[in-house]
Parts: sequence; C-alpha cells; structure tokens
Amino acid sequence: MYLRKPLSVLLLMLSYGIVDAQTKNNAKVESLLQKMTLEEKVGQMAQITLDVIGTGKDRFTSDEPFALDQKAMEKALIQYKLGSVLNTSNNRARTPKVWYEIISKIQQTAMKGTKNGIPVIYGIDAIHGETYTAGATMFPQQIGQAATFNRSLVRRGAEITAYETRASSIPWAFSPLLDLGADPRFPRQWESFGEDPYLVSEMGVQAVKGLEGDNNDVSNPYRVASSIKHFLGYQVPISGKDRTPAYISDQALREYHLPSFRAAIQAGAKTIMINSGIINGVPVHANYNLITKLLKEELGFKGLAVTDWGDIENLYKRDHVAKDNKDAVRIAINAGIDMSMVAYNYEPFCDDLIALVKEGKVKESRIDDAVRRILQVKFDLDLFNKPTTNPKDYPKFGSKEFELASYQAAAESITLLKNTDQALPLNKGVKILVTGPNANSMRTLNGAWTYSWQGEKVEEFAAKYNTILKALENKAGKQNVTYVPGVSYKMDGKYFEEYADQLDAAIAAAKDVDVVVLCLGENSYTETPGNLSDLYLSDLQTELAQKLAATGKKIILVLNEGRPRVISKFEKKMSAVVQSYLPGNFGGDAIADVLLGTVNPSGKLPYTYPQYPNALFTYYHKPSEARSTTEGVYNYDADYNPQYVFGFGLSYTTFKYSPIKLSTAALKKGETLTVSVEVTNTGKVAGKESVLLFTSDLVATLVSPDVKRLRGFDKIELKAGETKTVTFKITADDLGFINPEGQKVTEDGDFTVQIADQKINFTYNQ
Repeated sequence: MYLRKPLSVLLLMLSYGIVDAQTKNNAKVESLLQKMTLEEKVGQMAQITLDVIGTGKDRFTSDEPFALDQKAMEKALIQYKLGSVLNTSNNRARTPKVWYEIISKIQQTAMKGTKNGIPVIYGIDAIHGETYTAGATMFPQQIGQAATFNRSLVRRGAEITAYETRASSIPWAFSPLLDLGADPRFPRQWESFGEDPYLVSEMGVQAVKGLEGDNNDVSNPYRVASSIKHFLGYQVPISGKDRTPAYISDQALREYHLPSFRAAIQAGAKTIMINSGIINGVPVHANYNLITKLLKEELGFKGLAVTDWGDIENLYKRDHVAKDNKDAVRIAINAGIDMSMVAYNYEPFCDDLIALVKEGKVKESRIDDAVRRILQVKFDLDLFNKPTTNPKDYPKFGSKEFELASYQAAAESITLLKNTDQALPLNKGVKILVTGPNANSMRTLNGAWTYSWQGEKVEEFAAKYNTILKALENKAGKQNVTYVPGVSYKMDGKYFEEYADQLDAAIAAAKDVDVVVLCLGENSYTETPGNLSDLYLSDLQTELAQKLAATGKKIILVLNEGRPRVISKFEKKMSAVVQSYLPGNFGGDAIADVLLGTVNPSGKLPYTYPQYPNALFTYYHKPSEARSTTEGVYNYDADYNPQYVFGFGLSYTTFKYSPIKLSTAALKKGETLTVSVEVTNTGKVAGKESVLLFTSDLVATLVSPDVKRLRGFDKIELKAGETKTVTFKITADDLGFINPEGQKVTEDGDFTVQIADQKINFTYNQ
C-alpha cells in the first residue's frame, strides 16, 4: 500500500537535500581552493566584457557577425585564468542560438585549457527581462512593476526572466536593482521599485525569489543567481546626476537605504553589486566599513561582491583616492571587493594584485575569501557539471504564456492620475487624434536596457509589437484614429533632443476630432547619458500641450517616462492624465485597453510626483516640511505641494473603506497587532484595489519622526458591490526607527494607523 507523505515532511526532506548539497559544495570549494595557485585565484577575481575576446580591430568593438578570437580567449581564460565574462558584444542583443554557441566555446576553452577545469560564470544585465536576447519577453521596468503593488506579478516576471536568461546559456543576472528611488532627477529612478523602503524591500524579495527560487537552488536550470544592486545609497547624490557625490548620515543610510538590501540578503541573494558613487566623500568601492564591516560582517552576506563597470580603475582615474592602478586594486580588494568588473584591460588588475600579495600589501587570506565566494556561486549553479544550458530545452522562451504575463504586469501598472468629468474611458466610436513624440515608438515604451544599453536599437528588434498608436488603431478602429506627431525625438541624438514635427498640423487636426490622446514623456536613457538639468517637461512638448488645450478639445495626457517630469505648466488644462511609466513591449496594448475601458486601471504611484522642480519631497517627509503658518512676526509656512502623492491612483469604479478595526488598542512587547478593514466596490464595474497601510509615530526621541510610513500593502479584486476584508499584522519592530546611534528602536507612545481615508490610534508599551 502506498502512503502519501504529508507536505510538511516533503518540505523537510527538500530542505535537508538542499542543506546536504550545500555542505558538499562547501567541501568542494575548500578542496579546489587548496589546489589553486595564486595566479589562478587572482584570475577568478577578474571579469571582462565579451568584446575583449571577440575578433575585431580592438578590445572595444567586435566584428559583425560576432566571432570569438581563439588567441584572445586563450590569453584571457588560459594564461590569465579569468573567472568571468559579462555583457553582449557591440551593445547588441543576440539570439539564444548565438548565445549558446558563444558561451559553449568560452566554457570549453576555460575548462579544458586549465588544470583545474574551472568554468567561467557569465553575467548579464537582465533588467526587465533578458535585456540582450532577441525574442525575450520584456516586462515593464521596475518602477512600473512597483506601481502594480502586486507581489505575484513581480515574482512571475522574475521567474520568466530567469527562464529566458538560462535559455540564453547565461546563469547570472545583474538584477534586481534595490536602490531607493527617492530623487526624481536621477537618471535611473525608473530602474528602481520607487521611493519607499518597505515597497522596495517587498518587491526586491519577490524578484530574488523569482530569479533564484524559494530555496535559492540555482542549480535548477530554470533559475539564475541574482545580483542585488547597487550597495548602497546610489540614487541620492546631491546633484541628482549619476555617479556624483552623496552625503547621507549613518542614521538615514540605515533607515531608508539599508532595509531593501537586508531583506534581499535574508532572502538568500547569491551576489551583490557595489555602488559606483561616493558617499560622504569616500568612494564606496574603497569603503571597508560599508563593504566588509556592514555588508559582510553585520548583515552576514556570504555571497560574491562584484564591482560595477571599471570601478576599481575609477578610484585613481576619476576619484583620485589612489595614485595608480596598483594602489586602486589594493584599496578595493582590502575594502572587501571579491570580483572586479574590469571590463577591458584585465592584465594590470591581475598583475598588480599578484604583486600586492607577494609584497604583503594584500593578504592571501583576503584572496582566499574572495575566491571562496566566487567558487561557491559556481558550484551552486552546478557549472562544473553543466557549464551551459541549451536553448532547445526551453520551449517556453518568448511564448504566448510569457507574453501574457508581461501584458498583465503592464495593465496593472498603468496609473490613472486625473479623470475630470469621467473623460475616461473613451466612448465607442469616438474620433481620436493621437499625437506626441511617444505615440508611435516602441523605444520609448521600453526604455533603456532593451536589446541595447541605451535602448536605441529597440525598433530593430520590437517591430512586431504595438505602439500606443497601433494599439489604438487596432482596438478603436483605424477609421477613428488620426495621427500627427507634433513633436518627435532625434533618434540618433541625445535622449532629450527633439524637434517640431508637423506641430501646426497637429493643432489643426485637433479641430476635426472628439478627443486628443497626447503622448508625452521621454526618450530612452540610463546612467550618465540620462542626466538632466531641468525637471520640467521639454519646452516643445509643453508648447504642444498648451496649444492643443487652447483648441478647447478634451485632452487625454498619456505620460510615458522614466521619471516624473514636471507638467504643472499645463496639467490643469488636461481632462485626464495617465501614467504608463516604461511598460515594455505590451505597454501599447495595455494603455489602449485602459483608455478604452477594457481594463480598469489599478496602478498606484510608487513615488511622489512633484509639481515644481524646486519642490521635491518623499511622502515620508518630516513634519517641518508641511507645517502651517506660525504665529507672530515671523509668519511663514512650509509648503508640501506635490502634483500627485505617493500611493495615488484612480479607478473607473469607487471603493469605500470601513472604519479600521484593531485587535488591541494597547500593543505590548512581543505581541502582534492585527489590523483589518473592509473594502467595498461601490461602483458599477469590477476593479482591483491596492490597500496601503501606513503608520505614524506621533512623538520620537531626538529623531523627528516621518509624517507616515508604509507598513503593509495587499491587492484585491472586487466585483461591483462586493466587499472583502483585508487584514494586516504589525509587530513592535515594524514601528521602529533608527536612532542617532544607528540602532533600531521602538519607543513607548502613541501611533496612528491609516488606510485610505480611515485612521485610528493605538499605544505601544514595553
């Protein structure tokens, strides 16, 4: 008779199996480490970009079609015994078949040409899908995924990305990005999960679990090793520009920037990438206190710490904290760096590090620690047994199933910010003018990290998908849609370069339609090329918006942008405002479905949308930033004036919240507070609602408390007239804050819970 084992027993057996495999891997790592020469160890710590070992005129470019240079490979992988390769060649996506051929040859050279047969670990920037693989499924960028407030969609996107990255023979993804996206000026805010530490933490954990699996068993051929980045404080430089200095107090660093990395490390993330910038005057790649003391010792991170592109060289070339390359290598490796993303000139890194060890300026025990971490990841990925994965074993690559998941994420990310007099959804048969530089572009829908670094090659690879214009023509009827660009981007120029393109004709065309769908925003960019000097939307786009509004027609503003460009010069004249972020290849379809009412919008802002460039806030600002007018001669106030607040998003239905219920009005140490609220769909159509729970600490010692903080969220779907109860659990730790000594504390006192328009107070006493 067959007796079925209970689920708990099966999970326990699985857990023991994973622990046993890990123990065996640890033993293999130590055994191999004992056999390795210093030169082999140092080689493992170097990572080069693919162009270095491709045929071509130099290391910076390769011939097309791409071919590996056997002589260059042998020097890099056999003579110097390099441990890792990254990136694509010539900044161009490749097919899974081409990836398989390239990586198979790399592994064959590395494993057969060296005495210990150590495989290369290949890494790629899989940012919103497998960036550099033609035909891969491109999801909304992280900022859009955050706007869904739907953990399962984020996890599913990461699972599919892992599958398609492995289908490309690549086992290591430089993702997710866990920087706090708290500055709308920053050129990579769209790569983040937004401005809130809790939201970034929750979505980051889902991304790690999607990439690595529940138990971080990355030997599974459908999983990859994740690389959480960029540790830490990367996105808040004083200037708002990429890789420029930030000044962050220890208290703020721990309160706002550390939680997401802590959560992802606890979730088992295998690798981490270090911040390219400078904090409090010290380049992070040179900061022993951050990399070793905080990351490795305090947080207990056991994985591999890799630099960003060329960042050890930057210590002397850019930052001037090292006198030459050798000095830079000494500083970074002693700070705790395990692998250098050298990119191009690997010989100086390897030669200098070997010399430093022989001179006693870098201890071999530090080298052993780094290589141990590198080998551990390679064994965990089972690269010694299966150095490549074959695309023929991945039949779901680019499948309709995966495409539907991308569409669902895009549809739930779309955020309705304004809807005057129910301007949306559009009525059937309405005559529409579609205009604006983002109306007929797949590049702008995807953003950067799509088939190429800056996204400039998107149109070449994404022609089969629908722009906003094409989607509206398909769904509203081509006979009902007129298109005049009005303004267009210079696609061979910088991201902000644009020109008037039949602007007067667009204004004239508005007179013959019922409604104008005005598609504004930004062209694709990332990193330093995406820096800006003016947060207002461009003059030309503003002119187009104002002249269209002057026609008296109903204007539906569709924003397609990586960061919230200021629109206050014309926002009041818009009948409706829809934020689409960077929704990916199915963004056009999702936007059209929202405009036409096929999809009821349910996205909510994962950041604060500013109304003016000089008035930038996060929602968890301090009370002093939103105070009322004071009494006496110095009568002034503090004007908290965002265009739209964090967590805001409208629907085509309405939701009513009941008074909040608490399990107790006096929380004690060690207890859990249960918070529940009933949500009713009081409208006429079904809708999804993200229920956000905030708490406020009414009085704190020394550190002025944030106005409020997000402590929980859940997304529900309600039919018209339906009611559901949403329940949250809060512990004392959830209410804590970082004090001036850098310790997390929860003090006795009064707190407020807020969900939508409902508030209730409770006390905490130890």
